[in-house]
Amino acid sequence: MRVLLWYCDRFAWQPALKTLEEAREGAPGEHEKAVVAFVHVEPKDVERIGKVETRLLKQIKWLMRKWETPRVVLHSFTHLGEEKAPADVACALLERVGARLEGAGLEVLHTPWGHFVDLQLAAPGHPLARVFTEF
Repeated sequence: MRVLLWYCDRFAWQPALKTLEEAREGAPGEHEKAVVAFVHVEPKDVERIGKVETRLLKQIKWLMRKWETPRVVLHSFTHLGEEKAPADVACALLERVGARLEGAGLEVLHTPWGHFVDLQLAAPGHPLARVFTEF
């Protein structure tokens, strides 16, 4: 798994192009003062899905604590590597992670699954505003 985490003063999206036929219609959205997780699920993650799910949760919560924010946006981003896991596996993983974060009392939004989206983000120039990790 590869994850690019951003802390954003503002993060907004607008669906631009549906890329998966089975995807639901996407809606625009935005969050302020949120951690945004750009998540790339790889084929090797399928066999260790529980482990990568837990690591992803820990990384997200760690950055949320650093920025003292209860808000997170989960965004599937298959552009961080050449190989990607099946779409249904990645989608289910992000849904479970979102549910677990909500269960911890946090605010969670998902960008539209199966869509390219126009993005707007404003992020501070701070070392912890952009964090990449691979596991």
